[in-house]
Amino acid sequence: MNYLIDALRRIGQAKGWVAAQFWATLLIVLAGVGWTRVPEKHAWQVGATLLLPLVMLAALLVLETGTMRGLFKEDRRVRFTVGALTLLVWIAVVWIAWAILDWCTNHIPLWASYLNSRASARARAQVFTYPRILLWLTALVWIFRWIVVPAKVIPHAIASAQWGWRLPWRRLFRMLLNWRWWLGAVVAALLGVLLPSHFFAHMLQGTPRHQVGMELFRLAAAYLLAIASWVLLLAWAAVLLNRNESGAAQHGDDAMHVVPVGSGPFKEDSVKLPLPESGNDARGKA
Repeated sequence: MNYLIDALRRIGQAKGWVAAQFWATLLIVLAGVGWTRVPEKHAWQVGATLLLPLVMLAALLVLETGTMRGLFKEDRRVRFTVGALTLLVWIAVVWIAWAILDWCTNHIPLWASYLNSRASARARAQVFTYPRILLWLTALVWIFRWIVVPAKVIPHAIASAQWGWRLPWRRLFRMLLNWRWWLGAVVAALLGVLLPSHFFAHMLQGTPRHQVGMELFRLAAAYLLAIASWVLLLAWAAVLLNRNESGAAQHGDDAMHVVPVGSGPFKEDSVKLPLPESGNDARGKA
């Protein structure tokens, strides 16, 4: 429960960036839709079609970097521009991963047919039927696309937004082994992706005006659920990454330790000194 309270507190502290996630993302999406409608009859229109994607990418980098830094609240971090530029690498990683998953999706019918043909006649008829194998492979690709890839990339992206390329690898590794993080990724995928997809599973009925109103309502509900799930997942990642930092501080790993020096005659304030990673050195030798 403390984790969830901490996540909500961080969202409240970064309320400006969180609000921008809702309205700025909508503007970027609308700009993308408008980009596909720009004609190319004149030179300025061709220039606009080339410039607009760069503007949208820059706006997306500023939005996500600001949100990640606002949720994490790290004092020792790189400049905003450096953190934003490092996110380009993780965007490229996601793009490559999704391109591979798209290739897998295109080959699912072929793989399902092959696996079905390799089973025995009884298994093909009862267990390993073609529709069932097709469903299993489709679900597997969905899990990798919306759970595994985001769960792997988001912690590294948040860390890069704070520290650039000087990433706390052991802290990130501990976070990837944390069951709370994977639970949050699963919940966010179910609420932000799977649930909104069911909004459009049924055909609308009624008058044209009623259908237009219901379609707008479904689009708004799906959009709000997706953005809210994204923000909550970022806040959840910031909480767990910060808790891992606290745990690292207890073990002399990837952290700055507070050394009390106020017990002397002059009552000086405490200072932060880096401790070595060696366990023997961290305990101190007489």
